[in-house]
Amino acid sequence: MSVLAQALSAAMTGSNNDLHVFDTAAGTWHRHPWAEVHARAENVAERICAEGAQAVGLVGDPNVEFIAAITGALLAGAAVSILPGPVRGADPQRWARATLSRFESIGVRSVFSHGTHLRELDSVGGDVTVADVTAVALAQRSTTHHGTVGSAVAVLQGTAGSTGTPRTAQLSPEAVLANLRALVDRVGVGADDTGHSWLPLYHDMGLSFLLTTALGGANLWHAPTSAFSAQPFGWLAWLTESRATLTAAPNMAYNIVGKYARLVSDVDFSHLRFALNGGEPVDCDGSQRFATEMARFGLDPGALAPSYGLAESNCAVSVPTPGSGLRLDEIHVVSDDGGFVRKHAVLGEAIPGMEIRVAPREQFVDSIADREVGEVEIRGTSMMTGYLGETPVDHGNWFPTGDIGYLLDGSLVICGRAKEIITVAGRNIFPTEIEQVAAQVDGIRPGAVVAIGTDGPSTRPGLVIAAEFKGADEPAARSALVQRVASECGVVPAEVVFVRPGSLPRTSSGKLRRLEVKRNLEAAP
Repeated sequence: MSVLAQALSAAMTGSNNDLHVFDTAAGTWHRHPWAEVHARAENVAERICAEGAQAVGLVGDPNVEFIAAITGALLAGAAVSILPGPVRGADPQRWARATLSRFESIGVRSVFSHGTHLRELDSVGGDVTVADVTAVALAQRSTTHHGTVGSAVAVLQGTAGSTGTPRTAQLSPEAVLANLRALVDRVGVGADDTGHSWLPLYHDMGLSFLLTTALGGANLWHAPTSAFSAQPFGWLAWLTESRATLTAAPNMAYNIVGKYARLVSDVDFSHLRFALNGGEPVDCDGSQRFATEMARFGLDPGALAPSYGLAESNCAVSVPTPGSGLRLDEIHVVSDDGGFVRKHAVLGEAIPGMEIRVAPREQFVDSIADREVGEVEIRGTSMMTGYLGETPVDHGNWFPTGDIGYLLDGSLVICGRAKEIITVAGRNIFPTEIEQVAAQVDGIRPGAVVAIGTDGPSTRPGLVIAAEFKGADEPAARSALVQRVASECGVVPAEVVFVRPGSLPRTSSGKLRRLEVKRNLEAAP
């Protein structure tokens, strides 16, 4: 049994706390002691070992059997890969074929699923075995599982693919355990805590939150992401009902709550001590609005925890200590017209076992006063062994993240992605600073704005903004957007393109694909 399996097994069997899962159809929560979840996991592990499966796939909503299957794969010493279900509007058969093809491409031949996902996958056929997880992850077990298939990989984690082709990071049991233990240590997760999450388990942040609470012996309330999407303010009710001390969400969720705070009532955040914000760039103004508006419901502003991570490091890289709250760094950006002030969130120090450095890049020399800006590089105990099918990674070597940022008294600050930098009149602009300002215009959906630089034949050269818009007066909104961006960001958009809600391309985890938007606009007739 791997070190990760041993640690999770000891934590789950030794805990007096519970896993609560949300039944979307009934709108109710169901409680399962961690010891029961462990018994279910052992039944899954036995099945995996009997099949000799080195890699196991999972697709489905997070019921107790599904969550048990994740730990079951780890107990069996198999690599686990979790893929998303079909998005709205997808053809179920095409999705099923594409999903099984994706599993086959990364070496998965045994898949667990349930419900409609199971029926669609099972109807495709082929070389991949698809089993009903609810028939395998049974609650009762009379013996202790001891078998192992001995894979050197614990998690096959897909990268976001927001700036290129998705790849699969191979994470060893030792690396996963190192990251989980570092999070338990940094956040102080223990038996007195209750975590709440609706994050997708196929995303590294969602999987890490689940395993961190399990390893820390905390209670966990877990809802499907679809339940949040259908009713975002349900998250607030769930936090109140569970009396959660820990939660995590992408920036988009905090922005929605802050923007429509007038709709919030009858919630209690007095127990919440740590609210991680990760998975996408942090909107300083949006996060501050969330903290201010939710303070009337007992939220301690110190609970906000903007953080940084990536799939290649299992998840977390830098996380602030609890109680730090939202820390802002106001910087002066140097330009030909005298420059302007920009705000960035401070994302905490490297977690135990990880190191961060900033490699200088010539294009950023002297671009920001009093800051040494460059490409963020990381290394340490949480790092992947390499991308599947590519050269292995040495944990002692520095890994270039593709993110541009700087260090402030040992804490990390991220400016943006190197591939997404927009250059206008010799000035470097990061898309997020434009997008966050543009999103404040009435009718534009929060988290549905893309800023790009283009010189294609179909669009005017310069800054182009594409936004999902739902309103009656496009010309007025376009004029307001141009004025706001020109006033607050010091650059005039060359073009503003409004598209229908839900039409901007995204990754499976919901991140906007800026480079795909750029290609589409430049190729449009």
